Amino acid sequence: MNTEELSKEQQILRIMRKTLGNIVKDVTPLGGRPNPLKDSTIQEIKECFTLISDRERELAEQLGFDEAKPYYADGQQPNSNVLNFVKPPKE
Repeated sequence: MNTEELSKEQQILRIMRKTLGNIVKDVTPLGGRPNPLKDSTIQEIKECFTLISDRERELAEQLGFDEAKPYYADGQQPNSNVLNFVKPPKE
C-alpha cells in the first residue's frame, strides 16, 4: 500500500468519523426526552468509532506519525513560546 492509497483511506475514515458524529449530534434528544435510537444501535455506533480509531492509528503507524506530536501538512512545527500568566497578589 503506497502513501497515496493510505492518504485516500485516511480521508475516507476522517469523513466517516465526522459524518457519524454529526448524525449522533443531530439525533441526540434535548431536555430529557427519550433517545430515538435503540440501545443496540448506540452500541454499534460506538463500535464503529472504535474501528475507525483503530484503523486510523494503524495507518499513522504505517506512515511513521508520532501520536504524541501534532502533524502539520507542510512539515513545519510552529515557532511559539508558552506564556504563563500569573495573577498578581491582592494587597
